[in-house]
Amino acid sequence: MTQDSIIKQGESSEDIPPEGTRRIIEGQERVFYDGYWIKTYPVPANTLEARKRLIEALTRRLFNHTEHGLNVPGSRLAEARKSFEEENDPARRRVKSAMLAGALFNRATDIFRKLVELQADGIEIQSSNPLMRECGKCLMEAMELGHSVLHRSGEEGIDELWGEPFRAFSIPIEEFYESRYIKIGQSMRDIDRIGQAMVETFTRIDAFEGIAGPIVDLVDAAKIKAEILRTDPNIFDVWARLVTASERLANFAPRHPEPDEPPHKHNISDGLQLIRNGRDLIFYIARARTPMPKSMREYVDRCENYLYSGRSPLAPAPLPA
Repeated sequence: MTQDSIIKQGESSEDIPPEGTRRIIEGQERVFYDGYWIKTYPVPANTLEARKRLIEALTRRLFNHTEHGLNVPGSRLAEARKSFEEENDPARRRVKSAMLAGALFNRATDIFRKLVELQADGIEIQSSNPLMRECGKCLMEAMELGHSVLHRSGEEGIDELWGEPFRAFSIPIEEFYESRYIKIGQSMRDIDRIGQAMVETFTRIDAFEGIAGPIVDLVDAAKIKAEILRTDPNIFDVWARLVTASERLANFAPRHPEPDEPPHKHNISDGLQLIRNGRDLIFYIARARTPMPKSMREYVDRCENYLYSGRSPLAPAPLPA
């Protein structure tokens, strides 16, 4: 079942279920947030071992989606802090604050790993344990520093990614999973809004006749990718569908005017670049499973500007790979 068909079988506007409603749809439990029925997964036991695995996974995910160079080992925390505190150049200070945040995250993960090992040896770990408090302190400071960190593409930062390890540390795992479903619903909403802006813009321009199908295919594939975990057995089909839909849209060939037709009013190169920017933004949101509202709004504005002016402002330059 596609995400589209799940939405279409939903209730009328007078009978929309409350947020957080759960239902079995075609044999799969789903939860309702932001107008979408989102696939759910079993919640791990609320143990230190499960929490450790969750924090480690969230930390890997964080470094996978943020700018390069931030995965500083926790053992170098003192060096990272000293370099940050001694830096006066604002641009370099921003980068060093991000590196410090990375070191803090890794230090917290190191501490938590040791606590789990102690618990496995029969040592009871209380929430008041000094190491538990130090772990929470590291995660909190990293979250505060994370506001200045950019997405790997050079787009806006994703603050939610920086807050997730601390939330996984400080609240019950079941509550953390529920908060993720809320973010996934918001991500699907942003993907739909980007796709809608692309369709409304380019279907009104003759040169891009036939573009709606590839855009809708990408949007549908991206929403399905946003709701599933990498450990899901369907990931192979879902990821292949997303990548091939992305390739089809990127390879779209505009229609050139016939000899007896006037030249296009819109700059075609700008339009193609705008389409690829939209494809990339949808891809980023689907992979991170986290909304990017600022980038989404800016992209919608650029589409509107292109439709009426025929030109598109330059997108943010990507960060070096």
